[in-house]
Amino acid sequence: MINQKHFTAATKLRGLLLLAALLPSLASVAEAQQTGSVTVRTMSTPTSIFVIRNARIVTVSGADIDNGTLIIRNGRVEAVGAAESVSAPAGAQEIDARGLSVYPGMIDAATNLGLLEIGAVAATVDTTEVGDMNPHAQALVAVNPHNASVDVTRVVGVTNVVTMPLGGVISGQAAIINLNGTTPGEMAVTPSAALVIDFPRAAGGAGFFSQPQPPNLTETIQTRDRQIERLRNMLRDAEAYGRAHDAYRNDSRLPRPDVNTTLAALVPFVRGERPVMFRAERERDIRAAVRFADEMKLKPIIIGGNEAAQAAPLLKERDVPVILTGTLDLPPREDDHYDVLYENAAKLQRAGVRFCISTGDTGAQVRDLPFHAGMAAAFGLPRAEALKAVTLYPAQIMNVSDRLGSIEPGKTANLVITDGDLLEARTNVRYLFIEGRQIPLVSRHTELYDQFKDRK
Repeated sequence: MINQKHFTAATKLRGLLLLAALLPSLASVAEAQQTGSVTVRTMSTPTSIFVIRNARIVTVSGADIDNGTLIIRNGRVEAVGAAESVSAPAGAQEIDARGLSVYPGMIDAATNLGLLEIGAVAATVDTTEVGDMNPHAQALVAVNPHNASVDVTRVVGVTNVVTMPLGGVISGQAAIINLNGTTPGEMAVTPSAALVIDFPRAAGGAGFFSQPQPPNLTETIQTRDRQIERLRNMLRDAEAYGRAHDAYRNDSRLPRPDVNTTLAALVPFVRGERPVMFRAERERDIRAAVRFADEMKLKPIIIGGNEAAQAAPLLKERDVPVILTGTLDLPPREDDHYDVLYENAAKLQRAGVRFCISTGDTGAQVRDLPFHAGMAAAFGLPRAEALKAVTLYPAQIMNVSDRLGSIEPGKTANLVITDGDLLEARTNVRYLFIEGRQIPLVSRHTELYDQFKDRK
């Protein structure tokens, strides 16, 4: 029989020898990370103090500052103003931004970024839970911080996204994340920002190549009505569940209510403490979703909204915001004008409906967010409003405007410094900050460019 003490000592010795053999390779990996050949995301390094001088500062929430100074400390904007009115603290790193513009980072409020890497590889797809009712499913826990789309997206100036689950009637809970961090928890701004509901409909989606009307419309309508009734009953059960637990907390002599994680997840939403995002494209579906939210006393947000302009009076009356995801899509109907969706944002703005612009993408094309806003600006949306539609307005709709969306003292230092207009395709991002950390402008695309640019 082997002596246990000798066996343990020998095991430890082999472990030390293995570690010694690995040290050179570990050192080379660390060196590669320092030289920039590997994209590294870390939140462990402390934030520095930065002073950005001589810049045009586009605050979004106020007037532009043509020759301004901005100070970043402890991950936040400490001061911003005209050059002569802001004094730089000692020891700050200075950036001379003469000829450059400073913007708040852009926000895409309706994506699946981080939940999907390669659609054809099932192991990299974590967008959908099994079943139709999954209010307890949280997108944040499935976010892959090392998703290639994160780097590709942020280097164009998108610093935040709302990432949300798909599938079923109640898809789950969306999260607001920073596009920097080594774990989902480090990236989280609001872990549970909204509940996502794919509102039941009787026909196919709104699109140029959408499916024709189903052959048995009566049966389809009945199926839709059953789904809505099931949804209604679950929300009412959650409301009763919350009341029962409140009563028990106030009086422990009452019978202890059963614990139900599904209903517990719904309680903040049925009480109106957090918003509910309804996916709806057609006018009739948008109106139905708003009526349903009124009935259940929810705080609705419409995602999609291709025909939201037709329902604008109702949306304005109920103060229901819209996250437009189809700006660059084909027209909803075959006989629509080619620019009907290009003009959608302008129509909502003129009608006084709160809105923002999103790509609605799974990740790879979220980088096109500035082009969506730029197209809306080219078709009637005032340029200042187009910029707000991807900065301040999504922050307001998602209840994080106290931290994101504009350049103001006290807000998170998610900033983009460019050599031109942020929504212009030819503009280059020169500096990027997320939570006050300067982020290297490196992505899979830049690495491939560097790899092949000199190839003969």
